[in-house]
Amino acid sequence: MLTLPAPAKLNLFLHVVGRRQDGYHLLQTVFRLLDFSDELSFRLRDDGLIKLLTPVKGIPENQDLCVRAAKLLKVSSGVKLGVDILLKKKIPMGGGLGGGSSDAATTLMALNQLWNLNWKIEKLLKLGLQLGADVPIFLFGQNAFAEGIGEKLTAVTLPAAWYLVLVPSVHVSTAEIFSNKELTRNTIPIKIPPFSIWQGHNDLEPVVCGAYPEVSRSLEWLKKLENTTIVAMSGSGACVFAEFPSESEANAAYASIPVEMKGFVARGLDYHPMCKSAK
Repeated sequence: MLTLPAPAKLNLFLHVVGRRQDGYHLLQTVFRLLDFSDELSFRLRDDGLIKLLTPVKGIPENQDLCVRAAKLLKVSSGVKLGVDILLKKKIPMGGGLGGGSSDAATTLMALNQLWNLNWKIEKLLKLGLQLGADVPIFLFGQNAFAEGIGEKLTAVTLPAAWYLVLVPSVHVSTAEIFSNKELTRNTIPIKIPPFSIWQGHNDLEPVVCGAYPEVSRSLEWLKKLENTTIVAMSGSGACVFAEFPSESEANAAYASIPVEMKGFVARGLDYHPMCKSAK
């Protein structure tokens, strides 16, 4: 049995800078990996079957990103082996933290090892993009500035930081937000280098806050905190976060959250836990 983590991510900012002819939005963002993970276990099968032994409520097995990733790799590689997958879900769904995409990336990396494929990361990145625009960042393995639809990645070094993440009890539809007529799609692109993550914003935030009062309330509460360096929504929501320079400051803020709000504290990572360069 091979057991591996699938970490969450934050978008420290998210700018919508245009739209392609095929309808996909052009973005600029900085991805930050978090020390807060789902856990996946993989057991080799010699009958070629792919089985998810821990189905996620509300998601048919054939639509689960772990299963889709395994089947895509199996078809693309021609391997005859199969796998049993066990998923311990910790990252909230529909929160903009990339849980499903991270699960898919960990599945690709695990089966690349378990099935003795030895594919290079560049090949896995192309496969991951077929599963979703957020999958490549987890295969890339470190914090990154992303462009295009999220697939053009440039490694960035970020300062040590801790995050208080609030999890409003709503499920935000990414497709719904990106199709909203109120969404601005003309933010002026920034260049790397130079840029500052503290000068960014999330173009989706006003649209989400207008549609989901719970997200707006959580964000406004975070903005009242002291010692924060960034307060923003991650991705298309619903999760919002505040960045702190130290663990003690993040924990102090967590201790003061209202009883009706839920959240967690996590450390910002430099590398994916499965990355060979991880420190």
